[in-house]
Amino acid sequence: MSARFRWRSVGIALVVITLLAVVPAAYLVWRVAQPWTDGVAHPATPRADATQLQRDVRELSTRFDSRSVNRPEVLDGAASYIEKRLTEAGLQVVSQRFDARGQTYRNLVVRLGPDTPEVVVVGAHYDVFGELPGADDNASGVAGLIELARLLRTQPLTKRVELVAYTNEEPPFFRTPHMGSAIHAAGLRANDKRVSLMLSLECIGYFSDAPGSQDHPARLMEAIYPTTGNFIALVGFYEDGAVARRAKAAMKGATDLPVHSINAPGFVTGIDFSDHLNYAREGFVGMMVTDTAFYRNKAYHTRADTWERLDYGRMAKVVTGVAAVVLSQANRPM
Repeated sequence: MSARFRWRSVGIALVVITLLAVVPAAYLVWRVAQPWTDGVAHPATPRADATQLQRDVRELSTRFDSRSVNRPEVLDGAASYIEKRLTEAGLQVVSQRFDARGQTYRNLVVRLGPDTPEVVVVGAHYDVFGELPGADDNASGVAGLIELARLLRTQPLTKRVELVAYTNEEPPFFRTPHMGSAIHAAGLRANDKRVSLMLSLECIGYFSDAPGSQDHPARLMEAIYPTTGNFIALVGFYEDGAVARRAKAAMKGATDLPVHSINAPGFVTGIDFSDHLNYAREGFVGMMVTDTAFYRNKAYHTRADTWERLDYGRMAKVVTGVAAVVLSQANRPM
């Protein structure tokens, strides 16, 4: 064998080995992170109001501080406030009541569009962990839900959309059948409904432009995702990547806020840390819209999680993006 042929063979082998390593890795990144997803604008997308968002976050996190299972009267007061705000917007609200550990709790449900077998759900939990104000976690998500309801109430929809304010997302009920979202998801399944997409609004108001302000579950993720916390994340399960890509395109097309996404197995820390978990358990498509909570906001689950720390301008862009996703999904052909 000549030296020239030998080196040519070595070169071919190195190319093959590189391809065997790079191609699967590139495919995995494509499946997990949905890169190269262009924004798709929805011309009728209404714009969220930052002032209204700030009002509701401030009220929920101050007047209803410590709205938890430990303070049932405050928790129910928060539910009444949410119901009042939705009713003021001209919406009909249904209380979905259920019992857990000797106490009655309620979800608040707004139904829009025709009664169809396919349903699009957007939800946010209004309870907090312990004796905390819970501005980002999760008054921000509830304020976003109220504003979303206002935006969608006059929009044409060809499928049923349900907007739900949940109770009992936090411990001691997290991952139990007594989560409000578990009750709602099971109810849809029992009524032979199919949820083509559920979005959980979970901490959507904290942003930072400081370098190094964004952490990740694994150091390796820094090669794919930013280390500056100035984006919103769409988080879902590995098998739902195609739906996530469409949702990401709609969000990116609605505003200039950066949108990143991840679809990974449930064992990856943080993937199932919200109410979308219960829809996935019922066999539906469930995803979380989040500022990534404790991976960015160091006041998470502390008394420092107050309304003054949130960015309502960027939060409004999140809600506008979610509205674009709902309009896109709820008007897709069945």
